[in-house]
Amino acid sequence: MEEEKMNLRLDIDVQKLETKKLRKGKNKVEEELDSLKKDYKRLQLSMKTAELEKTSERLRAEI
Repeated sequence: MEEEKMNLRLDIDVQKLETKKLRKGKNKVEEELDSLKKDYKRLQLSMKTAELEKTSERLRAEI
């Protein structure tokens, strides 16, 4: 009986450690995803700005 209790406690400790490790990994992935989303938005804005500059240069050249 005591041995079973000890084994259960060990199992609980292992599960807690695994859960903690998974949460840390999840948080890291979420941070990386947020960073990628910000980079993507900046890239999209840069592309729009570049396209507008090209368009305005074409208009000036036509005038």
